[in-house]
Amino acid sequence: MVAQYLWVTGSAIIGLAGLSHVRATLWTNMLYPRNEKLIADMKISPLQMTEKLTMWKSWMGFNATHGSGAAFVGIINFYLALYNFTFLKSSQFLLLLTLLTMAFYVWIARKYWFKPVFLLITAAWTCFMASYILLMM
Repeated sequence: MVAQYLWVTGSAIIGLAGLSHVRATLWTNMLYPRNEKLIADMKISPLQMTEKLTMWKSWMGFNATHGSGAAFVGIINFYLALYNFTFLKSSQFLLLLTLLTMAFYVWIARKYWFKPVFLLITAAWTCFMASYILLMM
């Protein structure tokens, strides 16, 4: 039962973080550069691969899909942990894929993001790891 609660908690953390990132990307300016000139330059700067895709569109698209990916990981795991934990705990593939995905997020957060996000992602990963260890005992 503790393993299930830990998996639900880790899932809720990453799911809510992902949804918050989507919200911040699409409905606020929180992820905009502070430099207004940089924003203007990004909006008119095409990528090397095509003239039709600007750096701004890439930036917004990356952030939206990044957030929705994190939300997906969290929501799927939350659903499985809450309503079909027997299936989840019998699937080494899903358990390990989640652990590896979260470990990657922790590494990226440590390397590129700011401390509160790193701590939040680490807390989710710790919940998943503790749950996995309990399941393997």
